[in-house]
Amino acid sequence: MIQQKTRGIKISVTTQYKGNFVKGTTIQYAFSYSIEIENQSNDIVQVISRFWNIKDSLNNPIIVQGEGVVGQKPVLMPGEKHFYTSGCLLNSPIGSMEGHYNLMCFSSDQEFKVPIPLFKLNAEFSMS
Repeated sequence: MIQQKTRGIKISVTTQYKGNFVKGTTIQYAFSYSIEIENQSNDIVQVISRFWNIKDSLNNPIIVQGEGVVGQKPVLMPGEKHFYTSGCLLNSPIGSMEGHYNLMCFSSDQEFKVPIPLFKLNAEFSMS
């Protein structure tokens, strides 16, 4: 598990290799990642948007950005957690992801950025 805490917001990430399949003439490798966003601050916050920089070992970067997380913009009271699972496809069995969330602090009415720490995506067979 990878973890990082910024401004009282703790991000925890776990990953899992889900298998591969052929799409046209390309083999793609499927990964899931589960993220827990924990509000350890004294403020009420809301996840507004996300930004991902996804890379595979062939150096093919993918940028993903958009509102919320998996269709939601969760509001977290102090001490609350939000958990979700999503996934990505790579053109190689090894890669990585990193990014950030933009959160809104209700008490100051200001947005702030919370980094998502770099985490690796590895198919088990690629590590032997």
